[in-house]
Amino acid sequence: MLGPEPSRQTLTRLFQRQSIADLATLSDALETSSRMSVFRRLSALGYLSSYSHDGRFYTLRDIPPFDQDGLWRYQGVCFSRDGSLKATVERLVEQSDAGRTHSELHVRLQVRVHNTLLDLVEDRRIGRETLRGHYLYVSANPARAQSQFILRQQQSAEPVQPPPESPAVVVIEVLLDLVRSAGVRPDAGLVAARLAARGLAVTVDQVEAIFSRYGLKKTANSRSPHSRS
Repeated sequence: MLGPEPSRQTLTRLFQRQSIADLATLSDALETSSRMSVFRRLSALGYLSSYSHDGRFYTLRDIPPFDQDGLWRYQGVCFSRDGSLKATVERLVEQSDAGRTHSELHVRLQVRVHNTLLDLVEDRRIGRETLRGHYLYVSANPARAQSQFILRQQQSAEPVQPPPESPAVVVIEVLLDLVRSAGVRPDAGLVAARLAARGLAVTVDQVEAIFSRYGLKKTANSRSPHSRS
């Protein structure tokens, strides 16, 4: 096991080269098989674990150029300035002027959030309201939650403009994604997230419009109440 100063220098150089690393890479660099020793050295520098990939990747806190939502995605691995997925979802719900839906959070975070939302609601860290047959996740503060719900109601009442015609490449990628996931119920949010992970910016509205055009099954909007989140 390297000493404190050699460890600091080694980790600094490693993260300068590759930005993120898994435990095996860190253990090899520090010449130790002890998880506790690795995390002790990481803690001395300040680190974050990924909220995707089961938290298997790590980076130093001063490396990520976080976006306006405090998120950073590198080589398909997702990090948040909050560290954990729960803390990130809680903050995004709290900060949103009109609350957040499951689909919105799924697309933004690019990971499954169903169980995380349920846990946060059960722990009373966020609230949940029903709007037009779907759940809207809101602040745990009643006054803030009411403000979010009212704004979302107003937004829902506004005339919805049809999405612009999707480019042919988007249509092709959406249909190919459905072919690859044959046997799985079509879900616009999941399709949009998978395409975003491959670098193609597609909105949920665009995906749903393509579903409608080709007579494919509706997505979250047509699910039974038991499958809503």
